[in-house]
Parts: sequence; structure tokens; C-alpha cells
Amino acid sequence: MSSSFCWIIIVTSMFCSFQLCVAGNNETDRQALLEFKAKITGDPFSVLSSWNDTLHYCNWHGVTCGHMHQRVTYLDLPSLQFTGIISPYVGNLSFLRGLRLHNNSFGGILPPEIGRLHRLQYLFIRNNSIGGGIPSNISGCSSLIALDIFGNKLIEQIPPQLGVLPHLKFIFLSYNNVTGSIPSSMGNLTSLSRLYMDFTNLVGNIPSTFGKLKNLTVFSLSGYKLSGTVPPSVFNLSLLNHLDIGLNYFEGTLPPYLGNTLPLLQWFSIDSNRFTGAIPSSISNSSNLQVLLLADNNLQGQVPSLHKLAMLKRLTLYDNSLGDGQAGDLDFVSSLANATLLQFFEIGHNNFHGVFPRGLCNFSMVKTMSFYSNNIFGDIPNCIEDLTELQSLGAFDNALSGAIPQGIGKLQKLNKLFLNANKLTGPLPPSIGNLNQLTVFTLSNNSLEGQIPTTLENCTSLIGLNFSHNNLSGGIPPQLFSLPTLAILDLSANHLTKPLPEEVGQLNALQILDVSQNMLSGQIPISLSSCLSLESLNMSNNKIQGPIPDELKNLTGLSSLDLSYNNLSGKIPKYLASMQLQQLDLSHNNFEGEVPIGGIFNHTNAGFKSGNSKLCGGIPELELPHCSFSSNAEKRRSKHKRNLIIAILSGFLMVILLVASLMLFFCRQRKRSKETATYSDEGNFPNLSYQALFKATNGFSSENWIGSGTFRIVYKGIIDENGSTVAIKMFNLEYHGASRSFMAECDVLRRIRHRNLIKIIKACSSIDYKGRDFKALVYEYMENGSLEDWLHPTKPVDRDDTSRNLNLHQRIDIAIDIAFALDYLHNSCDTSIVHCDLKPSNVLLDDEMVAHVGDFGLARFLQNSISNADANPSNSVGVRGTVGYTPPEYGLGNEVSTHGDVYSFGVLLLEMFTGKRPTHEMFIGSFRLQDYVKENLPENVSQIIDHDVLKDIKREDVVKSLEALTSILAIALSCSTDVPHQRLDMSDVTTKLLSIRKKLLGNHLRRERIIQTGTFQNWLPPPC
Repeated sequence: MSSSFCWIIIVTSMFCSFQLCVAGNNETDRQALLEFKAKITGDPFSVLSSWNDTLHYCNWHGVTCGHMHQRVTYLDLPSLQFTGIISPYVGNLSFLRGLRLHNNSFGGILPPEIGRLHRLQYLFIRNNSIGGGIPSNISGCSSLIALDIFGNKLIEQIPPQLGVLPHLKFIFLSYNNVTGSIPSSMGNLTSLSRLYMDFTNLVGNIPSTFGKLKNLTVFSLSGYKLSGTVPPSVFNLSLLNHLDIGLNYFEGTLPPYLGNTLPLLQWFSIDSNRFTGAIPSSISNSSNLQVLLLADNNLQGQVPSLHKLAMLKRLTLYDNSLGDGQAGDLDFVSSLANATLLQFFEIGHNNFHGVFPRGLCNFSMVKTMSFYSNNIFGDIPNCIEDLTELQSLGAFDNALSGAIPQGIGKLQKLNKLFLNANKLTGPLPPSIGNLNQLTVFTLSNNSLEGQIPTTLENCTSLIGLNFSHNNLSGGIPPQLFSLPTLAILDLSANHLTKPLPEEVGQLNALQILDVSQNMLSGQIPISLSSCLSLESLNMSNNKIQGPIPDELKNLTGLSSLDLSYNNLSGKIPKYLASMQLQQLDLSHNNFEGEVPIGGIFNHTNAGFKSGNSKLCGGIPELELPHCSFSSNAEKRRSKHKRNLIIAILSGFLMVILLVASLMLFFCRQRKRSKETATYSDEGNFPNLSYQALFKATNGFSSENWIGSGTFRIVYKGIIDENGSTVAIKMFNLEYHGASRSFMAECDVLRRIRHRNLIKIIKACSSIDYKGRDFKALVYEYMENGSLEDWLHPTKPVDRDDTSRNLNLHQRIDIAIDIAFALDYLHNSCDTSIVHCDLKPSNVLLDDEMVAHVGDFGLARFLQNSISNADANPSNSVGVRGTVGYTPPEYGLGNEVSTHGDVYSFGVLLLEMFTGKRPTHEMFIGSFRLQDYVKENLPENVSQIIDHDVLKDIKREDVVKSLEALTSILAIALSCSTDVPHQRLDMSDVTTKLLSIRKKLLGNHLRRERIIQTGTFQNWLPPPC
């Protein structure tokens, strides 16, 4: 009896102790959850409103508890737009088996306290912004099965301790910035089934220990950095169904037994590496293959039979050295007869030789077919009409002959068709008009005949059309000009006749029009002035007559105009001098009269003098005769009239005229004296005489010419008084707006002084030797020219001469200089100043490569320091700046604002680091430089960066440099967004760029060098 009583006491005591323990541990979990909640700074759906003290935490949203002990086992809060950090208190949830926080915006780091969760099996935090690294004590999570940190911002090395987790089956580390090499200890993860580490910054080799991962089914390591040879043991992992090591620097050959040891393989990619040798014939034994990507290597020899690959959906072999240039090169095509699911067939840029293989017609599901740049000949077979799913056909640069089959019109899903550079003959089939989804169609460099089909008017999606260098004849059908999206039209080098139809004005999206080397007649259509997007117009080598229409002055974005070798007549329009033309050729016509001055006409190499014998005037360097504006008959009539007036008028009238003339003379002298005082005394600029500038430039000789713009010509000169070299900007006052530009620049430059702004030394408001008003500004001379000269040199540059290339460090320094200048103009002056024309040619570099922003002829002051888009209407855009750099809101008539300068800076920044102008020919229609960069960030940043930027980067600095470039391009995109108020402020831009430079270069600052040269006082920004 007593022993039974004792047992009751003992059991009761143990139960009570257990209850107290559970209660205590439950409180630990509750406090841990509340601490977790406290670190979340965003809860847009009020999900955590249920987390309070009145309810047991097992009822809280996303919390799951065990049935026996009521401890937290799962915390599931995915896709809830949470921000903040993951609290270290999560490590107190000691019974936790699953932590799923994916698809949120958590920042901070992965807390090391997670290493205490020895029961944790599933850690899912993909698609957040977690930085730092994987905690080294992750080894404490001994039960971990799945680790998913995909799409975060991890930057540290993978800890070797990751390799001691015996149950780990799934690792997802792709799209992070983890560095260093792959730990060989990961080869100990014998339970590992799937390993994804694509697009990271990992370097070095694949550890040979990976051959021990016998349970591995997915092995994905694509992404630019890994090198060396692939361990042979990797190709013996017989359970692999997905092996992707593309976009790296791997070399060596593929083992001949590959298809035998990898029988389950479904996805195999080695594209964009450095593999050599032949494609193993055993590859066909991997009969489950659906994707085979071998492109962009240096594989050689013939492609083996692929007859067992009936499941194949994608085959890419382009950019290799495959094929022997002999019969049999294309036999592998017929071996794919059973691959009825094939959708992508890409074998371009190899050495394949042979007749167009009819076996290609068996791929009824194919969407993309490209075999460009080979030696494939013969006719295009009629059976091609069976490829009804085809969307892109790239067959250019081969030796195809015969006519284009009529059945091509049945390929109604076709949107890209490249048949240029072949030997095609015959007429264009009218059935082409059925291809209403076609966007790009090139047939250049063939021998096609007949007329352009009128049915092309049905191809309403066309953006680019190139039929150049053929034998097409007849007139250009007006129906061709009803295509609403057509941006590029090239019909050059054919036998086209008749006038260019007036309907050409309907092409509102047209950017490039080339109808040169034909037999077109008539006049230049006035309707061309409606093509406001036109940037390049070439009508040379035709039989066009008449004058150049005045209406073409509406084409403000025109940069290239070629009308040479025609029968045009009349005067050269003066408005051409005010356009932003970079290329002009009017030679070999019948133009006569005065040559305009300014803009493109200040270049002696511009084509308008040759073949136009009746021209006169222009700049002295052209050596044309002086213009005489009266014929002999006109002179005789003028003389008779003058004598008659003298005979009638009395001496009294002559006295009156004389007095009036004297009064007018004195008034003009007084006005000129006042102007001189205005721009010298009031502007605080010492005044120079015309004679001094004439002497400084050796009579404004062409040898001293530096450049020119719409209203101005810039010369290099040496001032006698101190022998200093200067830049002299002479304003062409014959053009409307030149005087206003001079006054605007004076008004701005007298108010500002900053190390990164061009410094004005003297001004000149005087009269030249011909009695005409003369205005000029004298600046400090910039030894290294403009940023434009460095980014886009007009003269050939030795690519090995690194002294003429801007490296990454220099470009970042220059970008920061420009940002400093704009920040000063926008935010440090009593009245904000908007530059309005920021572009590379307006950024000058001194002898130490320090950037100075110049050319304030279009600048505007914002009243009351208003810098947003709601500025005073007086600041309404009177000029549009330069095409490509002008913000879209200016084109809609919105007011000038600092946001506009930020947009221009963003475009300039993109240009500096990609090397591409915003007006590059690849940017057509709505596709812009911003879109090009946006599509390639962050994964393909190394492919879009100017090669000169990457040239001097050490291999060990590549990762860090690409990170910096990614950040810089992201800033540029934020600056050049279409919505003004979404753009960054220049003060924020400056801060971000300085931070990037400090992180990348440490203490690499130009300031140290400037201190040593004793010019530090010029580095400090003065008060406005």
C-alpha cells in the first residue's frame, strides 16, 4: 500500500514538472515569434494583426504547432511583401522544422542563430534581399533537407561547413553574388539530389570530389566565372538528368563515353565555353535528351548521328567550327527524322556544306530555324510551307539560289525572316503579304527581279524592311507606306523608277530611309516633313530634280542627309545649318548661290562643294568666290533709278538724309558701347577686341578649328598678353537664336563657379573687319577634348593603345565629376539652373582627365528655386536639346525642370559604360538604349559593357567590377525613367556614385594628385 502511494507521488510530481517545462518552453516560442514580428517593417496585408497576447500562438497566421507539445514546427509566411530583417530570435524556435519566408523583401543577413535549429529540415528564403553569407554554423542544422536561398544578395564565400549536412538533398544558391571557389567538402553531401548555383560570382574549378555525388540528378553551374576542365567523374554520375555548365570558361574535350554513362540525361548545356574536339557519337545514347546546347565553343568535325534523340526539343550548335566543308556535313539532319517535337534548330556560323536539307521540313513544330553563315546552297524547297509554327528563319550569308517559294506565305506565325546575302533570283511572291506578324524582313544582296509586291501593305507589324542590292524595278508602291510601325526602309541599289510617292509622309515611325542608287525621278516629296522621327535620309544617285523643300526643316532629329548625284537645283537652304546634322552630302547637283555658315557647313569635309560649280560664300576655308547678288541688268536699273532720284530730290532732302544717317550712326555706336559694357562690366568678364581674337586664331584659320554647333564655331587660340592657350567660341549671329544663346551663356557663367564647370576667361562683343556685330567667349582650353572624342573617336584608334581608351576608373571619375556639376547647378545656387543640353560633346576633359560641363547656350533659370516639373510657364521648352538625350516630357510641351537634366545624365551614363549612343541603329521603334540595358541586367552585364571598360580589369577584380557596373547602370536607369518624378535627385546620384567608387577603388581619389600639383583650391566648390 505504501509502495503504491509512493509511485503515485512520483508520477504526479513528474507530470507537474513536465507541464511546467512545456509552459516555460511555450513562452519561449511566443516571445520568439513576437520578436520576429518586431523586426518586420512592412505588412501591407495586416497578416500579423492576429499575432497578439490574447490568442495562443498556434492559432496565429502562418504558425503550425506540434500536436503533443504545442511547440512551433513550421513558420510559413511567403509572398506577403514583408520588409525588415529576420530576427535572431528565430533561433529560439527549437522545434522548428520548416522556415518558409520566400518571395518577400527581407534584408539584413541570415542570422547565425539559425544554426541552433537542429530539427530544421526546410529553409526557404528565395527571392528576398538577404546579404552577408551562409552562416558557418549551418552545420548545426543537422536535419536540413532543403536549402533555398535563390535570388538574394549573398556576397560571401560558401562555408566548408555546408558539406557536413548528411541529409541535405536540395541546394538552390542561384542568382546571388557568392564569391570564392566551390568548397571541396560539398562532395561529401552524398544525399544531394539537386544543386543549383547558376549566375553567381564563383570562380575556379569544379572540385573532383563532386564525382562522389552519386544521387545527383540536377547539376546546374552556368554563369560566366568557372574555369579549368570538368572532372571526368562528373560525367559518370549516372542519375543526372540535368547538366548545365554553360556560360563559363571550361575547356578540354567531351569524353567519348558521355552518352553511355549519362543515360537519363534530359538537359545538357556546355554553350559559351572553350570546349574543343568532336561531339561524341555516344551522345545519341542519351535518348531522353530534350535540350542539347553546344553553341559558342570550338567544336570541330562532323555532327554524329542523333537518330535516338526522338524527344529532342532544342538543338543549338551555332558559333563552332563544325563541318568539314564536304558532302555529308548535313547528314545528321536526316538522322533527326524522329525528333518531331523539335522547336529550336540553330546551327549558324559553322563550316557546313551541302544542299538545303529537305529533312528540315519534317520539323513541323519548329519555331526557330537558323543556319546562317555556312555554305548551304540549292533552292529553298516548297515543303518549307509545312513549317506552320515557324516564327524565325535565319538563312542569310549562304549560297541559296532559285526563287522564293510561293508557299512561304503560309508561315503566318513568321515574325523574322533573314534571307540576305544569298543568290536568290526571280520575283518576290505576292504571298509574302500574308505574313501579317512579320517584324523584320531582309532580302538584301541577292538577284531578285520584278516589282515590289503591293501585298506588303498587309504586313502591318513590319519594323525593318531591307530589299537593297537586288534588281527590283518599277515604282515604289504607295501601299508600302501604309505600314504604321515601319522604322527602317532600305531599297537602295535596285532599278526603281518614278518619283518617291507622296504617301511616304504616312510613315510616322520612320527613322531610316535609303532609296539611293536607283533611277527615281521627280522632286523630293514635301510630305517627307511629316516623318518627324527620321534620323537618316539617303536619296543619292537618282534623277531627282527641283529644290530642297523648305518643309524639311521640321525634321529636327535628322542626323544624316545624302542627296548627292542628282539633278537638284536652287539654293542650299539655310535651315540645314541649324540642324544637328552629323553627315551631309549635296555634291554633284546643280545648286547655286550662297553656302550657309554654321553647323555642318563649318566642316570643310562636308560634301556640298564638289560638283556644284555655281556656289559662293561660306567659310573662308572653302575658298569659294564671294557672292554677288545682282545681275548686270539689275545693276543698270538700279543706277538709272538712283540718278532719277538724285535729279528730283532737292539739296534740302539730301541734308535731311545726311543728318538722319549721322543720328543713326551715333545711336548704333552708343548701343554697341552699351552691349560691350553689359557683357564685360556687368558680367565681370574682361573684354577682348576682335583684333586680338583674330590674331590669336591666325585669322580664324581652319588649322585652329576645334568644332562647331548650331550657332557657334570653336577655335583654339593663343592670347598674346600671357601666351596662354584658350578656346574661343565665336557665335554666328546670322542665325536666329545665336545672340540669345550668347546672352544666356554669359548670364549663367557670370553667376557660377565650380571645379567641374567650364571656366570663362574673357568675352568679346565688338565689330569685325566687315562692320558686322561680333560676339565670342573665351574659355580655358581643355587639353583632352570632349568626352564625345573619347567615347566615339572619328579617327581610327589602335585598339591596343590603352592611352586612348577610358578605363573603368576614369569613367567613374568622369561620371562623378558631371554629377557634381549638375548637383551644384540644381541644388547649390540661389536660383536653380537647368543645363538643357547635356551630352558627351558638352563635357570637356582637362589635362588630368577632370571633366568640365560646358555650353550653357540653352540653359534656363528656374524661378523661386522651383526644380520640379511644375516650373513656371516662362520656362516652357523653347528648344528640344539633342535627340536621344532630351526627356520625353519636353516633346509633349512640358516645362523645363531639373528632372530633364537628370534624364539626360542617365542616358549619358548608359552611353559611357555601354559605348552605344542612344541613336545607335539597333535602337528602332520603341526599343531604346534603356530597354537594351534593362533586358540584360543583371545577368548579362558583362555582355553589354563597352569592351574598353573591361580591358584593364585584373582577373581578381572582375567580380567586384561587374558588381559596380551593375549598380551604375541601375542608377542610370533610375535617372532616365520616363516619369519625371520617379527620377533620382542629383544629390542622391552623387552620393550613390561616390559610394560605388569607394567600394570599388578604396582610396583611389583624383584629389590626392590635385593636392600634389598645388591646385587643390580649384577642387573645392565655391558658394554660388
